[in-house]
Amino acid sequence: MLVKTFGCALFGIDAITVTIEVNIDKGMPNYFTVGLPDSAIKESQQRIEAAIGNLGYSYPHKRIVVNLAPADIRKEGSAYDLPIAIGILSALEQMNSDLLDQFVIMGELSLDGTVNPIKGSLPIAIKAKHDGFRGLIIPKENAREAAVVEGLAVYGVSNMSEVISILNGETEIQPVQAVVAEEDDNNFFGVDFSDVKGQENIKRALEIAAAGGHNVILIGPPGSGKTMLAKRMPTILPPLTMAEALETTKIHSVAGLVSSHTSLIWKRPFRSPHHTISDAGLVGGGTYPQPGEISLAHNGVLFLDELPEFKRTALEVMRQPMEERTVTISRAKMTVDFPANFMMVASMNPCPCGYYNHPDRQCTCKPGMVQQYLNRISGPLMDRIDLHVEVVPVAYKDLASRSGGESSATVRERVIKARKIQEQRYAEFPTIHANAQMNSQLIQKYCELNEPCRNLLKNAMNRLGLSARAYDRILKVSRTIADLDGSENIQPGHLAEAINYRSLDRDSWGS
Repeated sequence: MLVKTFGCALFGIDAITVTIEVNIDKGMPNYFTVGLPDSAIKESQQRIEAAIGNLGYSYPHKRIVVNLAPADIRKEGSAYDLPIAIGILSALEQMNSDLLDQFVIMGELSLDGTVNPIKGSLPIAIKAKHDGFRGLIIPKENAREAAVVEGLAVYGVSNMSEVISILNGETEIQPVQAVVAEEDDNNFFGVDFSDVKGQENIKRALEIAAAGGHNVILIGPPGSGKTMLAKRMPTILPPLTMAEALETTKIHSVAGLVSSHTSLIWKRPFRSPHHTISDAGLVGGGTYPQPGEISLAHNGVLFLDELPEFKRTALEVMRQPMEERTVTISRAKMTVDFPANFMMVASMNPCPCGYYNHPDRQCTCKPGMVQQYLNRISGPLMDRIDLHVEVVPVAYKDLASRSGGESSATVRERVIKARKIQEQRYAEFPTIHANAQMNSQLIQKYCELNEPCRNLLKNAMNRLGLSARAYDRILKVSRTIADLDGSENIQPGHLAEAINYRSLDRDSWGS
């Protein structure tokens, strides 16, 4: 007898409906799985046989063929255990099969019939709703996440017996009701800008970076507070919109990082990978492409501590994603796109010993070592970092002071105000959301300079030895500073502050 159940295969951060065809015929007892299954699916026979037997049902000693259609798309993972098992029981007429075409079913089985969590339940729910299915049956731990999709009945189950009861119409299990409510970002982090003593100029630079979506690098000696400042960056970013929260949750769902107590992720991601990370771990990849750290930081912050210690190849593969806001992973049989719209915050010592230009300690590096250290970061990558901020050690009087600076909430109010100005400015450009994303045409349109500003920028380029690649970055940052100031036009003061944030472009640095 032939029975069809329905599941989903993940493809990037989206899902594709998979028809699981189970055919049981007379013949030698054999079990065949076709349709490009991976090893986890091929091993499902033992889990399914044990689960069916331990729940009191009979497993057929006949010829069983399981086809996963479409057969030209690779299937992976153990989440197909449950729909295959339900297909086998339906083919043996040990349960009702009338409702099978109305549900998408996914879940991994334990030997006792328990249903274990899966990855990607939110993309699966979105696809099930799109394809007109009445409901979705998934593990209980994934139900809240999937239930945010309106118009789809999501049933969270703990074991296969509950699935059978739902399909037989014998259960009182009700669909999960998700509570989708926006929450305050700062409640999640437990840190605040007011915790940082002194460093007011660095806080100002991070405020500018947050307001315009600019990438920033902090250069300073050990213990000057670079990491402490970077970890507080998400607390001054605007709260996630509903669309951003959905997209962020989809990415984390595919990676299996969504908590069972979470429906949507309202917390801006903050990812801080170690410098030993591989290229694929940073940008994504693998035999079956998975999102990397830059995609997990989508709509949030990617913090790269001690930037020169990262492998040069890993840093270089970030260049295109930083520009395009997406990363494309190509394999022989598939090409997958992952979103990568992140803010990069990097930190580094000014030299190998860490004390170049230190006001009190002597640098012990040999001549040429400072420049050699800086050269670990390529010019094209540095070109994509808008703000270069020098961090100096905190003075004792600031450390001993009991009064803190501005709170993250106060700073974030100004950032949100500046972002709203940019939203209105780029309303006709759907892919542009912040000043950092402006192209050459938009820079010419929105970053016009008056005569005093043009003279100031010309003198800065000549006297400070600034590179040509710094020109656009200075204009973008100037536009953000003007937005924070509520100014329609860029003024000399805005431009002067932006020029001050290009320290690594100066000829004098490292010489």
